[in-house]
Order: sequence, then structure tokens, then C-alpha cells
Amino acid sequence: VQLVESGGGLVQPGGSLRLSCAASGFNFDYYAIGWFRQAPGKEREGVSCVSSSDGSAHYADSVKGRFTISRDNAKKMVYLQMNSLKPEDTAVYYCAAVYQIGGRPPISLLCGVSQYHYWGQGTQVTVSS
Repeated sequence: VQLVESGGGLVQPGGSLRLSCAASGFNFDYYAIGWFRQAPGKEREGVSCVSSSDGSAHYADSVKGRFTISRDNAKKMVYLQMNSLKPEDTAVYYCAAVYQIGGRPPISLLCGVSQYHYWGQGTQVTVSS
């Protein structure tokens, strides 16, 4: 199982970035994928997760309306479009995967750090002027 994140970098407040997560080594279609982040001195937290079955998504309140998650099963890719970035979005961003049978549990209940089994190495996002 391999998850590889890319697309991080330095961006000014108000700017945008698109993170990508490339998956391999498992049956991607049957896995929910989540984006998580960890800022220095803070616990890792869920940002957004997307269901295996119908592409339904869950977002943390802090990113609703600014971030959009999407998946391309044919390419085994998941994306996180981040707009209107704020300095508090600065963190290492990780993608992770968990087996999800028939879309259950719903993605709104499947976006916790401890629920995910496979993790990438992370990509740094820094929002600063």
C-alpha cells in the first residue's frame, strides 16, 4: 500500500493550492480517502474525507466553503483544492485510506484520525506573507 502526497508549498494568505494523493497497491475503489493535517505542537486533525462509493464528502468546520475534495477512481487519485488559505492552515498535510464497505459507515462518521489505516508521508503547506 502506498500513498504519495504532492502539491504543497508556500503561498500567501488568500491564495490557493491543490494537493494530490496518488494511491497504489490496494483496491482503491473500496477505500475512503481522507486528508488530515498536523501543525507544529498540535494533534493531527481531519480536514476532509471522501467516500468510496458515491464521492460524498465531509469537511471540518474550519475549511468548509474553502476546501474541496475530489477523487478520480480511474487514476487512483484524490485531490484537495484549497482556496482562501489562511495562516492557520499551515501544517503538514497527509492523505490516508480506510476500507469502506458499501459506503458504510457514512463519510460524516468516517473522518477521524484513528479510523484510518494507511498513511502517506505528508506534504508541507505554509501560508505566510
